[in-house]
Amino acid sequence: MAEPGITVYGAYWCPDCRVSKQFLGEQGVPYNWVNIEEDPEGEKLITDLNDGKRVIPTITFEDDSFMVFPSNAELAEKLGLVTKAERSFYDLIVMGAGPAGLMAALYAQREAIDTLVIERAGIGGQAAATEKLDNVPGFPESITGRDFASRLRQQAEKFGAEILQAQEVSDLRSEGNYHFVTTQDGSEYSARAVIIASGSRYRRLGVDGESDFLGAGVHFCATCDGPFYKGKEVAVVGGGNSAAEESLLLTRFAEKVTIMVRGDKFNASPIIQDKVLSTPKIEVRWNTEVKEFLGAESHLNRLRLANNQTGEESEFAVDGVFIFIGSDPNTEFFAGTPITLNEWGYVVTGHDLVHATPPPEAFEGRDPVFLETSVPGVFAVGDVRSGTTNQVVSAAAEGAAAALMARDYLKRG
Repeated sequence: MAEPGITVYGAYWCPDCRVSKQFLGEQGVPYNWVNIEEDPEGEKLITDLNDGKRVIPTITFEDDSFMVFPSNAELAEKLGLVTKAERSFYDLIVMGAGPAGLMAALYAQREAIDTLVIERAGIGGQAAATEKLDNVPGFPESITGRDFASRLRQQAEKFGAEILQAQEVSDLRSEGNYHFVTTQDGSEYSARAVIIASGSRYRRLGVDGESDFLGAGVHFCATCDGPFYKGKEVAVVGGGNSAAEESLLLTRFAEKVTIMVRGDKFNASPIIQDKVLSTPKIEVRWNTEVKEFLGAESHLNRLRLANNQTGEESEFAVDGVFIFIGSDPNTEFFAGTPITLNEWGYVVTGHDLVHATPPPEAFEGRDPVFLETSVPGVFAVGDVRSGTTNQVVSAAAEGAAAALMARDYLKRG
């Protein structure tokens, strides 16, 4: 693996350093991290670059340029990310560039439907952060999530799809047959049809100290942050497939991986369980819950644990923690809109809407089609949709199906 060409110089106590690191991580941009509190050479470098001033974060790039205290917008421009669309009106707007959104864009453009894709984080969504996909048709030797996402993007752009990055949707409203999407930079784009493919985000434990150590010992992506723990000891929280698979990945870097499982068994496939339980570098603690994240000098160094069978509490020394306890849909911006969500916040579509209370009134004598939301011409696919299977293949298939449903909708109007 090639060494990253970007280096972030900062300190664990620096909140702006965390912002820059989070932005790079979300965009899928590899980088080196240098804690100047522990690296005198790194501290000297940034003082030399900043005329004797100790300013962090300072970020250096492969072309020998550097940025000091950059905003996310400035970083996006430096990285060459497209954050403004060429036009204000499109036939179709796709919210999200994961497998579902990219496949929707690919199929829509093949049907000569002008498509704009808007993505907040990295292209490929959570799938891009997966070390290995071995259940995608056509790749018998498996493929990395990042490579898979890159290929999907190339296909979508080959047919003419326009993709915005580092832009978050803040509002969706409809007027007649037109839909208006507003992004957080204040831009507004309109379309005759919309596909919601905004995916989901990693769920947090919600215990004391968790937010304090985000990016400073608490992580949600082993592919992104595992390399920072070479030769160290890490913990993984969770008992499902993701926790088990990411634990195996972390053994490539960490000296030891301890999995904290709330129950007395894994909720993972038998094959993955066997691999985990037969890996010498992995230890499993059953019936264990994290009660608090603790640290020193703004960096995590231990956990307060509780055995949920005996009630016994203990402290556990660790260099970093990776949390894999599921995800929540990215639908908060639909609050107050006509888009129907279920009790867990997922978008309700198709036949399920017919039984909703009250049923949608805007369909003029027809029922919503399979992937259509409670707003005619607005569709939902992938991990954001009620009934999702949380699988790359099914998400991509839904994206293709929704594009064809949007085609038929556009023909009617």
